[in-house]
Amino acid sequence: MDIYKINQEMKNNRNKTWILLLLMTLLASSCKESFLELPATGQLSVSELNSKAGIEGLLVASYAELNGRGFRRVTGSSNWLRGSISGGDANKGSNSGDYGDLIPWMTYQLYPSLFDIGQKWSAMYEGVSRTNAVLRILPSASADVSEADRQRIAAEARFLRGHYYFDLKRIFNMVPFVDETLTYGTGIEKVPNNVDIWPKIEDDFKFAYENLPATQTLVGRANKWAAASYLAKTYLYQKKYAEAKVLFDLVIASGVTSGGLKYALVANYTDVFNAAKETNSESVFAIQAAANTGSTDNANTDLGLNYPYGSSAPGGCCGYFQPSFELANSFRVNEKGLPLVDGSYNSATNQLKTDQGIVSDQAFTPDAGPVDPRLDWSVGRRGIPFLDWGVHPGYSWIRDQSFGGPYSPKKFIHYKSQVKNLSDATASTDTYSAINYNILRFADILLMAAEVEIEVGSLETARTYVNMVRTRAANKDAWVKTANGNNAANFVINTYAESWNDKVSARQYVQFERKLELSGEGHRFFDLVRWGTAQTVLNQFLEYEKNKLPVAYSGGRFTAGRDEYVPIPQTQIDYQGRDILTQNPNY
Repeated sequence: MDIYKINQEMKNNRNKTWILLLLMTLLASSCKESFLELPATGQLSVSELNSKAGIEGLLVASYAELNGRGFRRVTGSSNWLRGSISGGDANKGSNSGDYGDLIPWMTYQLYPSLFDIGQKWSAMYEGVSRTNAVLRILPSASADVSEADRQRIAAEARFLRGHYYFDLKRIFNMVPFVDETLTYGTGIEKVPNNVDIWPKIEDDFKFAYENLPATQTLVGRANKWAAASYLAKTYLYQKKYAEAKVLFDLVIASGVTSGGLKYALVANYTDVFNAAKETNSESVFAIQAAANTGSTDNANTDLGLNYPYGSSAPGGCCGYFQPSFELANSFRVNEKGLPLVDGSYNSATNQLKTDQGIVSDQAFTPDAGPVDPRLDWSVGRRGIPFLDWGVHPGYSWIRDQSFGGPYSPKKFIHYKSQVKNLSDATASTDTYSAINYNILRFADILLMAAEVEIEVGSLETARTYVNMVRTRAANKDAWVKTANGNNAANFVINTYAESWNDKVSARQYVQFERKLELSGEGHRFFDLVRWGTAQTVLNQFLEYEKNKLPVAYSGGRFTAGRDEYVPIPQTQIDYQGRDILTQNPNY
């Protein structure tokens, strides 16, 4: 299987790759002490580094850092901490004491010396460093590297570098751009963060788009259409709508996966998050994960904390990333099966009935009101079947309801039938899985394209794209069922039947659809910032959520002009000096 192959390749090259990276550093340094110039026993030669196997090893290492390997489990490209917790999809969960330094991410009380800020910076620049190592050695590649391979490898490396810088840009904003021409001793430590790097990110994705093949021998590798999608997303973030539209049109009409499948929505929403079915037409570019390869590094460890809590719960650990009350309420629909985009889902009449404060042996009847069927593939709630683990029992799967609320994460949880097969049997916890994380998936592409169509004046095309996503959600065969085959809740959903004639309303519909479709996938905070609505939306969220979880959200307040970006890590400023790195405003 292709997913297994690329992860097996990562496994086989892991130790060799670290030696290659070390050798790259040594080659880039000069040293006059003769005893240091003696070759180390067992060290790889320059010819091995320049070979196809050596360069491919460096490239595989560049992919490997997508999951934040080697750093704390909040640093990967899923961005579950910044994108979803800061965005109001979920709260930290667990209890107040465990990983308590994650609380400032949901209360907007970040500070420059916070450990995970430095970890995220370092993880993403580790990815940049690895891609630069590939590009630095590629010109001197040996004869066994064909011209076609040189082109492909350079394009993959620049695609990945574009990704790492895209992440750095939207999290930290002004960051140093270091390319393959700089390394230790040649000025890398003197690069300031006073230049906007969007043009550099565009250049990397453009190069990748123009030079990557349409298909790859391994589906986990980026292809031409993934690059086109990411370049279009880069344009969207800069409000370059005309440029973005050209690419989104091409991707939607002609795009294929690296395995050659035409881009399309899969019939069953939850298949996107099922390790047994995730190599499908909806996956544009994903972090590949595999279990039982001999190393848990190849599994999805980035989301390993985000499982229900308790010995009988899936994974048995750890109770983090509990969906918020506000998010669950957002799946409430009106009598037409449409979302309540006016915010009335949080009203006393519409908010979901929960078992907050009710222990598992006490009676509880799940909410009977109409809800979008994606609710119960996205949020684990009491009385509703939880994949094939049985009915969610409520309290006994929650670590501390008073701090985290009554809901459990559900999207990136493996099935009971997959335990020790698509979860890693060698790990100390059963939460390391083979579930891929989609950095880009086709539903996301459609909804970004819908945004662009609104801004260029094609509101009906935008409605078509949104309705494509909603039509998939309306597939009754894929709704959560009880043991007797009935719908597990009062599921009601319809498409937007009436024409869209107003840009303001159309924006609301698309933005809300992104909230529902992509909940818990690390997008929400970044969307709110680029829409310019973060202060209003997040402070309204805090006002509501504080009433439910007063301890968790104590002191929470989003301040415009500061909280859109996290501070530059204090350690980096200390290393390089305030004359090189400038701190973000109001920190």
